[in-house]
Amino acid sequence: MKLRLTLIIAAVMFGGSVLAQGDTALRRRNYNHDNGIALQEFDPVSYFKGSRPVKGKAEFKHTHLGITYYFANAENLEEFKKSPSRYEPAYGGWCAYAMAEDGRREKVSPMTYKIVDGKLYLFFNFSANNHLLKWNQNERKFKAQADANWSKKWGG
Repeated sequence: MKLRLTLIIAAVMFGGSVLAQGDTALRRRNYNHDNGIALQEFDPVSYFKGSRPVKGKAEFKHTHLGITYYFANAENLEEFKKSPSRYEPAYGGWCAYAMAEDGRREKVSPMTYKIVDGKLYLFFNFSANNHLLKWNQNERKFKAQADANWSKKWGG
């Protein structure tokens, strides 16, 4: 009886571990990162402080569910650890407007962003094509479409 209970507990623990590893692998596939580093090394907490985001430093890095973030200082790192979901960008860090259009994952300029209801949204802004300007034309509609596309296509 003891052996059976031990085997059941081990199976449940192993199964949970496999699921967690699968979730982490899925996140890594679906998130916008360069060799595992998100936000092109910008500090996610800095978007919510001050007038503009700042680059983080490798000495202040933290990996959350397979995605590594750099932070400008130890204070921002600790702030992120308290509530990672608050600081992680929407749609895995892909362009919010492109996600709304058709669910495609399009690169972003980390300096082109908007915080809406406490969430960070990033946008494509290259070759005189600023998707934030398009997003602002009907933010409510585009946010709803992006939410639906992210969930349907990428399991967000």
